[in-house]
Amino acid sequence: MKEIVSTPELVAYCGLYCGACRAYLRERCPGCHDNEKASWCKIRTCCMGQGMESCAECAEFPDPNGCRKFNNFISKIFALVFRSNRAACIRQIREMGIQGHAADMSENRRHTIKR
Repeated sequence: MKEIVSTPELVAYCGLYCGACRAYLRERCPGCHDNEKASWCKIRTCCMGQGMESCAECAEFPDPNGCRKFNNFISKIFALVFRSNRAACIRQIREMGIQGHAADMSENRRHTIKR
């Protein structure tokens, strides 16, 4: 199993931290940025199309929950099951920068900020 390390490239477009995800650590997933099978993810497609590292760079939606790509039925189920607050992750990236977010998430060994 991989070790949890602080790497900005492992911050998913939606703000989750792949570097602390069990699937990534067990080498079952390459992480959001390298996962070519994740073409179904509208957030990933949007950010890649606009050349953004994450939704934190989006000027159109100061609150990511206002974006229908970010806040949709699937994301609500994900949030419920994993008690995940991706909007808090986006706010943290805006406050601390992507490197600071990666450092905080890896230090606390978490892939998301909990609700």
